[in-house]
Amino acid sequence: MSVSKDKFLALVEEMRQAGIFEDDIVEKFITGGGPGGQKINKTHSCVYLKHLPTGFEVKCQQNRSREMNRFYARRILFDKIRDEVLNIETAKKKEAAKIRKQKARRSRKSKEKLLEKKRERSETKRDRAKPSIE
Repeated sequence: MSVSKDKFLALVEEMRQAGIFEDDIVEKFITGGGPGGQKINKTHSCVYLKHLPTGFEVKCQQNRSREMNRFYARRILFDKIRDEVLNIETAKKKEAAKIRKQKARRSRKSKEKLLEKKRERSETKRDRAKPSIE
């Protein structure tokens, strides 16, 4: 399975429009590693890319196919440069910020406010209850 030529050229064109040119990228193929046995350890399917102007490096071995890894590596490098240099807020960045905010501890004042609101709500609910016969 490989990437269609149209898809690869569309990525290269998108990179070119953002100011990332193929001449600025150093590409090397290195031996893979990890699960997969002899086949993966013998072939040079892992792709290493370095963008010379920014110094960003990417190593990609998501697939056994060298062509797929070339595409994925370029996509990862483009996303990395777009996020850091062009400072465009992506969905991935927004999600990370959201999780960071969720995990942050609440301040004492916000905790007190929250508890006060809960008390008010419970009193409102208690007042709505049907009167007891007693």
